Amino acid sequence: MRTFMAETFKAFGVESRIKIIELLKEKGPMGVNELSETLGITPSAVSQHLKVLKFTGLVKNQRQGCCVPYEVNIDALDNCREMISKVCSCKMNCMGMAKETGADRIDRLRRYEGELLRELEEVRSEIADTEGTKGEV
Repeated sequence: MRTFMAETFKAFGVESRIKIIELLKEKGPMGVNELSETLGITPSAVSQHLKVLKFTGLVKNQRQGCCVPYEVNIDALDNCREMISKVCSCKMNCMGMAKETGADRIDRLRRYEGELLRELEEVRSEIADTEGTKGEV
């Protein structure tokens, strides 16, 4: 299990892979060529990055005719968050905020508050979308 966790976090060690995850989260499923154009790297490089991300379970794909769109595996990202939470009990401590004082601490706390508010809004939106589709099954 630990080896797989290490491999998963190694996947985040390459900036292009992080950008791919961010793009897929933001825009939804995308194909290799679309990712390539957006990122400004070759389709071959995108394919190699997707191969690593797929191996770790961070992305998934399903062929649709001649298209193979990739999407983020939200469950896998949630597992990553849980793994980090086990190691780090408080985001403020991990960010170095516990040792800061004065204006620097206030600035960083305000940025952190903004991140939390954005995340909370995303969660509320997801809840509203899910509640809106309950009767449509």
